[in-house]
Amino acid sequence: MTTTTTPTAASTVTDPTAVYSAPAGRRRSRTPIGRVLLYVALVALAVVYIYPFLINIATSFKTDAEATADPLSLIPQTWTAQAYETVFFNSAFPRWFANSALVTVVVTIGRVLFDSAAGYALARLTFPGRGVLFAGIIGVMAVPGVVLLIPKFLVLNQLGMYDGYSGLIIPLVADAAGVFIMKNFFESIPVAVEEAARIDGASTLRLFWSVVLPMARPALVTIFILSFQGSWNELSHFIVASQNPDLFTLTKGVASLASGQLGAGTQYPVRLAAAVVMTVPVAVLFVIFQRRITNSAAGAVKE
Repeated sequence: MTTTTTPTAASTVTDPTAVYSAPAGRRRSRTPIGRVLLYVALVALAVVYIYPFLINIATSFKTDAEATADPLSLIPQTWTAQAYETVFFNSAFPRWFANSALVTVVVTIGRVLFDSAAGYALARLTFPGRGVLFAGIIGVMAVPGVVLLIPKFLVLNQLGMYDGYSGLIIPLVADAAGVFIMKNFFESIPVAVEEAARIDGASTLRLFWSVVLPMARPALVTIFILSFQGSWNELSHFIVASQNPDLFTLTKGVASLASGQLGAGTQYPVRLAAAVVMTVPVAVLFVIFQRRITNSAAGAVKE
């Protein structure tokens, strides 16, 4: 009697590792190539953005003749700090810097306080006309700033604020974008946090100042950075708010340098040296606070 051996199912099944090992190997071989290409693209994009700033720095250390003859070189043939000496000791740059610092500090503090208070009121308080007021804020954000320059000049002149620090500062101490950001952030904070504090007897002001505002630190840091940068780099408002040279800020002063108020020659190194010094505070601010621009209220309440 003969015995017939029937192949088992296990013997006919191909090893799974043999089936999928090849595609996995191909995927592993493609991954480093794709990553390298991505890094190359990112580096190229970074160079495109950084190159003009590097030219700015390099030209500020050139002589006037070399800057005119070879403006795009990144290595000066003759290194000199004459442009910075001219900026700090033979121009009104220190006065412009002091004006910008004063305006920026006051405006930044004002925007952090007023934007957060207005944002909390729109997010949590119920009062007549709240919807209309918020719609008006959105409408202000939709209007280009240049459209408001002439009305702004007329209002400042009528109120006697033209050619004064009040005219430079007061119109900037609150902005619609900051109110919008703070309102949205406050709405993301769980109401249960405030209800618990209200049960303990906290007033509305105490809720805002001691409970909600500390939780809004990420949004406050964002408002702080945007306000500092916006007021430091503001130009159009300062043009219509004053004409007194003693009230020039850095943006207006550097713009006057670029328009040819330096005398003979192109004076490229002096202009770019002023631009480099003007850029430093904002750059330092972003380096310090870039990791703090987050928006998270997770963990505020344990369910």
